[in-house]
Amino acid sequence: MRAVLDACVLYPPVLRALLLGVAARGLYEPQWSDRILREWVLATAKLGPVAQAMAEGDAALAKAAFPRASVQAQPNIEARLALPDPNDIHVLAVAIAGHADAIVTFNAVDFPRPVLADEGIERRDPDGFLWEMWSRHPSEVGAVVADVHRRAEEMAGKPLAMRAFLKRAQLWRLGKALEGAAGPSAGS
Repeated sequence: MRAVLDACVLYPPVLRALLLGVAARGLYEPQWSDRILREWVLATAKLGPVAQAMAEGDAALAKAAFPRASVQAQPNIEARLALPDPNDIHVLAVAIAGHADAIVTFNAVDFPRPVLADEGIERRDPDGFLWEMWSRHPSEVGAVVADVHRRAEEMAGKPLAMRAFLKRAQLWRLGKALEGAAGPSAGS
């Protein structure tokens, strides 16, 4: 499966780490364009120059880790498309050019399912996308989540409840599924 990662799902560090970690396990092929990566980095700029520099480094690392993920801009495809927000057309064009199966985004309003379906592409919210990956590959996705969670706890210097950790990343369904799979003490 190929999935274009919209800038809005690359921006949050935990979500990005989970999505790229699952991709590194070979469970799907991530795709993006230079413009998508640039949008993510520019969104980070509002947090200050240090955050922007870190995002630039993270974007370079992502490109190096997934060299086949970059899809070139396609002005000829963009010209024939229409979306509620014209600024999102480039994302759909990348998905079409890259033969993606899905666009992973929080932005449901600007990626109407019927428009995407006409192109053979699904819109997936990150929670549903990662939950589906977990339901098919629980040990692989569970290992990625555990690793990202462990690193977050190290950075925080304290324990973080798994379900609350995933809830903050807007991964309610995945958090509930992992809690249920681990037993009642997993959410504490």
